[in-house]
Amino acid sequence: MGEGPPAGAGAGRGGGRGAVRGALRAVHRDLGHLAVGLTLVYAASGLAVNHIADWDPSFRSFDRTHDLGGPIEGDDAAIARSVAARLGVVGTPKDVYRAGPEQLDVVYERRTLHVNPVSGRVVDEGQEPRFLLRAANWLHLNRGKKAWRYVADAYAAGLIVLAGSGMFLVGGRRGLFGRGGLLVLVGAAVPIAYVAWSGGP
Repeated sequence: MGEGPPAGAGAGRGGGRGAVRGALRAVHRDLGHLAVGLTLVYAASGLAVNHIADWDPSFRSFDRTHDLGGPIEGDDAAIARSVAARLGVVGTPKDVYRAGPEQLDVVYERRTLHVNPVSGRVVDEGQEPRFLLRAANWLHLNRGKKAWRYVADAYAAGLIVLAGSGMFLVGGRRGLFGRGGLLVLVGAAVPIAYVAWSGGP
């Protein structure tokens, strides 16, 4: 019987490529796991901000009516304090003024209490932050502290590495020099075509 090929034979043919692909796969996998949280934040915020003409992506409007059970005594400042305490409104009003004989407006940053001191009826209208989405938008638009810029830059660099390494994970006809390369060209053509079609900035 003939002997088999010596150990290590053929290692030079494709072995190096396999090792590189394995390293790329490890980098791609670990970076992908790291990027999941930030990707969800940026994707959700991006969808919200894209439709800013149709809604406020950070705040929702509210309009509530309260009946405090009768006249509210005191001068305007005392009435404003009493109503705020009874409704659990915290903070100092920006303005307190008479909008009419039976309407006292107590104005806060994103909230106004329309008080009828005679009947005790209060219309509470304003805006309140959308749960989680406001924080996501705050991060996405880089309105946080300066340190967040470094996190955002690192995330962007990570996405570049993910995109680059992803192109070389698969070889053959499904890889970069086959079906994968065609998909890369299609993806790159979308923004280029839109800029050309729309006339650009």
